[in-house]
Order: sequence, then structure tokens, then C-alpha cells
Amino acid sequence: MTTFDDRERSFENKFAHDAEMQFKAEARRNKLLGLWAADLLGKTGDEAAAYARDVVKADFEEAGDEDVYRKVSGDLGDKADEATIRGKMLSLMAEAKAQLMAEID
Repeated sequence: MTTFDDRERSFENKFAHDAEMQFKAEARRNKLLGLWAADLLGKTGDEAAAYARDVVKADFEEAGDEDVYRKVSGDLGDKADEATIRGKMLSLMAEAKAQLMAEID
């Protein structure tokens, strides 16, 4: 193999790894968002965990975060406005990435 082939394979592996980590971070973020929303809805225990799973599943409806936002926003109604939900999504993404990095170490 040539050096070029090795570099190409290395870049492909890094791309695949980065895509996998992004998917895991989004799923973790959605779970955390679901648990946060469940708390606002007064759900606890198994009911909160089931709701969090529903939020994770909502992300498979379309590409991007809008499907998750619509699910949580629709369920919360007037308990949280758009800025609050979107802000929580951003902060929980950072938390999800930190959790995943801690698990790797």
C-alpha cells in the first residue's frame, strides 16, 4: 500500500468514528432532554424513562433536531417556551458530549 492509501483509509476511519460519536451524542442529548421534560410534566421513574425513550425515537422522523423540538414542545405546551427548550437542547448536547468523552477515558 502507498502512503496515500494509508492516509485515505485513516481519514475514512476518522470520518466514520466522528459520525458515530455525533449520533451517540445526539441520542444521549435527546434522552437527557426527555428526562428534563418528563420532570416538567410530573413524570417519575419508569414513566419518565419511557418518555425519554419516546423523545429519542422522535429523532428518527427526519434529519435534524426539529422533530425532537416539536415532540418536546408539543408535549410541554406552556410549561416551557421555545427559547427555553432550544437552550436546554444546546446545553444538554454539551453535557452529552462530555459524558461520552468521560466514558472513553
